[in-house]
Order: sequence, then C-alpha cells, then structure tokens
Amino acid sequence: MPRFYIEADLTVDTTVELTETVFHHWVKVLRAQVGETATLFNGQGGEYHVELVEVAKKSAAVQVLQFNPSNRTPHFTALLGQVMSKGDRMDYAIQKAVELGVAEIQLLTSERCEMRLKYDRDQKKLDHWQGIAIAACEQCGLNIVPKILAPVSLDKWLASELPATKLVLAPNKDQTDVLANAARDIALLIGPEGGLSETEIIAANEAGFANWCIGDRVLRTETAPVVALSILNYRLINDFV
Repeated sequence: MPRFYIEADLTVDTTVELTETVFHHWVKVLRAQVGETATLFNGQGGEYHVELVEVAKKSAAVQVLQFNPSNRTPHFTALLGQVMSKGDRMDYAIQKAVELGVAEIQLLTSERCEMRLKYDRDQKKLDHWQGIAIAACEQCGLNIVPKILAPVSLDKWLASELPATKLVLAPNKDQTDVLANAARDIALLIGPEGGLSETEIIAANEAGFANWCIGDRVLRTETAPVVALSILNYRLINDFV
C-alpha cells in the first residue's frame, strides 16, 4: 500500500482534499482510481488508512477510515550533528540517517567543511534536504519526520544544550565501550570528508563528547552515520524495551 506525507489535518470519518504533491504522485504518476487505498501521515504522530473517493482533473479527495498510533521510532533519541558535505553524499547521509531512526539532524560547518550555504540558496537547499527526510519516512514507515536544522558552526553547537550522552566519531583513538552506560538521549557528532581536526576533537571532548572509534578503518562522512546509528539500534534497543 502506498504511503504519503501530507501537510493537512487528518481525522477519522472525515473527507480530506489531497495536497498538490500527493495528488500528483498518487493520482497522476501511480494512476490511482476511486476505491483505492493508501496510508497518509502528517508528522504529528501515527498514520491514517484512507480511501480515494473523488478524482477530478486537478484535485482529489479521500475518506479517512482508520488511525494507527504506531510511529516505529527507536527506543532511544539520537540527535545527529553532521558537518555538511557536497552533492549526493549529504543526500545519502540524511536519507539513511532518517531510515535508521534519527530524531533530528543539525547541519554543521567546521574547519574542513566542504560547503558554505549562500544566503540566496539557503532555504532552497534546506527544503531539498527536508524533502529527502520526508521521502525516507514515506519509504521506511516512520511517522515523525526528523527536522533538518539550518547550519551552525561546530563551536556554537558544542556550546548549546545537548543530551547527557555525547559521542564524537574519532578514528584512530583508543577504543572503549562508550555505549556501556549510554542514556536514552544521545548526541552524535560526525565530521566532514577529511575528518574533524585534532583541535575540534579536543573541543568536543571538553564539551563532554566521548571519542568513539568504530573499528580499524576510517569511514566516509556519509557512511559514518549509517554505521553509528546501526550500532546504536542494535546495542540500545534491548536496553530500553
């Protein structure tokens, strides 16, 4: 059954007009007909089973049949601080982090950051990345869409209020079991292609971040959140059930 994110209020036993985006994808692209069903979610929690009841040339409406409160979120909350990278690498990192249940992604700039958003393109790029997060939720079944937050400097983020458990991916550092006493809320810092500088890692340590070295190999910036979040899902899910 197809799943779509819709910016609309949803209530059981009501009729809702589809937004332009959902209308285009479901009716125009997938050629849905009256009587077909889908799942809609609006990011406010849970999902709705709906039936297509009206199709016009440029609009369509659904009947909301049933509500499912499940959100399929992990039993821990991960805030990802990701230094920005160029092109498809950033798209991939956001897509996979969302699929693996990240709660929020704070975009960061750092000493070796590959990109700086220009003022006239900031919102366009942020909208693109938020759209990737929405599409990932549609695909994987999450009903709460993580926010992609406008970039701030690494120093500013380190000085902000963050969860008690803070981890920075730091290759070639001593390997310790940083998850042994991990709390339910976690901040995860991942550097750019080329890594965080030694000065930045020290600054993270001074802000309470523990070094986390995952194995003997150095991961690419878009691979690191996939591996780190996969480990968090595996190690922590049973601790919080």
